[in-house]
Amino acid sequence: QVQLVESGGGLVQAGGSLRLSCVGSGFIFSINTMAWYRQVPGKQRELVAAIGSVGSTNYADSVKGRFTVSRDNAKNTVYLQMNSLKPEDTAVYYCNAVVGIHNYWGQGTQVTVSS
Repeated sequence: QVQLVESGGGLVQAGGSLRLSCVGSGFIFSINTMAWYRQVPGKQRELVAAIGSVGSTNYADSVKGRFTVSRDNAKNTVYLQMNSLKPEDTAVYYCNAVVGIHNYWGQGTQVTVSS
């Protein structure tokens, strides 16, 4: 079955960096668009960044210039490099893949940015 496993979250001071990783299994990773979302309590989950099968990317306006999404198809892994982190980046970050007509999510990883 499809599995997405995130890692790399944690506590960091404002201005710091973190790199999130998501390993996918149970589907053909290389042909799938992969995405990162985030959610804070009481708010809707929002798209942070996405990367297509050939490497095209798009970002939320709030993270452009600070976050970079990349993928390593040989490792079935998508990354989110987060630089210049701000307290408002604090959220649970989720890896996402749409496989066929199904939407899959990882378990989430907490990112906390202290001021």
